[in-house]
Amino acid sequence: MKKNYYSNVNEKLHEECGVFGIYDIDGEDVAGTIYYGLFALQHRGQESAGIAVSDTDGPKNNVSVIKNMGLVNEVFSKDDLSALHGDIGVGHVRYSTAGESTRENAQPMVINYIKGTLGLAHNGNLINANELKQYLSETGAIFQSTIDTEPIAYLIARERLKSDTVEEAVNRACRKLKGAFSLVVMSPRKLIAARDPFGFKPLVIGKRGNSYIFTSETAALDTIGAEFVRDVRPGETVWVKRDGILHSDMSRALPSEKQARCIFEYIYFARLDSYIDGISVYDARIKAGRFLAQDSPVDADLVVGVPESGNAAAMGYALESGIPYGTAFVKNGYVGRTFIKPGQKSRESSVRIKLNVLREAVDGKRVIMIDDSIVRGTTSDRIVGMLKEAGAKEVHVRISSPPFLWPCYFGTDIPVREQLIAYNRSIDEIRQIIGADSLDYLSIDRLRQMVDGLSICDGCFTGKYPLEPPKDDIRGRYER
Repeated sequence: MKKNYYSNVNEKLHEECGVFGIYDIDGEDVAGTIYYGLFALQHRGQESAGIAVSDTDGPKNNVSVIKNMGLVNEVFSKDDLSALHGDIGVGHVRYSTAGESTRENAQPMVINYIKGTLGLAHNGNLINANELKQYLSETGAIFQSTIDTEPIAYLIARERLKSDTVEEAVNRACRKLKGAFSLVVMSPRKLIAARDPFGFKPLVIGKRGNSYIFTSETAALDTIGAEFVRDVRPGETVWVKRDGILHSDMSRALPSEKQARCIFEYIYFARLDSYIDGISVYDARIKAGRFLAQDSPVDADLVVGVPESGNAAAMGYALESGIPYGTAFVKNGYVGRTFIKPGQKSRESSVRIKLNVLREAVDGKRVIMIDDSIVRGTTSDRIVGMLKEAGAKEVHVRISSPPFLWPCYFGTDIPVREQLIAYNRSIDEIRQIIGADSLDYLSIDRLRQMVDGLSICDGCFTGKYPLEPPKDDIRGRYER
């Protein structure tokens, strides 16, 4: 499998995907809008990008699609966008947590079948993907990719043959899926969105003029000047057709106490300016920092965040503690997915290529460094070392999440337990490994307080999953 060198530079976890769908009832081309929407979702996936569009007045099997490996601005040229004509479309940015990093796995997935075409964009991981593929293979399906989206597409196509409408087929197919899925589906005449009953991954509804939008985050709506309507509810299927009315089916919904939103959306994945299920991501991270200051105080001169996700929590810590908030790191914004790590004999630090320390800000000071997580610890020890080399007298590390102790099966690339630094180690042992003067994490009971009591999934911290995890690791192999 192709190595992802970006993750070697910045030892962060990754979300699987970002999805975007739009239907312009007035018949205007939508490819340009999808392009800008995907730009706003680039943080959710940096391996591949794709756009598929169709004309609702045209033939049912006429879909134009462009997808490839790379960032959004690498995949699409101005000429590409000019050639994509259609008033309905879906877009996708991908980071692989299941399935290889190859062009064949880029989305949207487009299939032709007896009723026309389907274009699908999917965020999440299915824990029964292997079983579905086995069942479909035994009944004649031939798979061209290794991603979860393809069996979903086949299931919808098969259900459509015995359903009165495509939205009914989507709903029936969703009943056979186990795990995390936020789906946007383009049929020849309708745009459909569906969210799993637990609500693992975010999905929102927007409106701009006579266009409806379904997308992963509200930040994408802001980017294109659309109005936020509401979240797609956990277990809901929504659709728009030519009447311009938003239709809904809640027959797959669970009681609210059984819902299980991924808490790491609020800690790290989502953009700071997004809202998920009524909760501001910014406010959640500020709260995390305040809780850390209340629960794990320390005397210091300066509070700093590790860019970007640690900054808001650092501000919350500073606000609560009264210790000044400052900037200690300069981030190289040009190091991204395509960065190639130097060879083993090179003395250059991949972390230093990503971040550098402002010596004037930390020299002679006791520094509290806030980060969102520690995965393996290989990045944390380098950053702590950089602060001390720049003259920091003390470095106290505070983490705005609990220790990772368990893998994730629902669309986050948390590695196997043996690769997690917190596995079989005490906090003090971790402190010694990363070279900090003190270390503490956000406590488990603070997580729901961060999100005003919403039901969440915290399985990566507790090992308690809302669904029975698969016996085999379905997430593929990762060289991280």
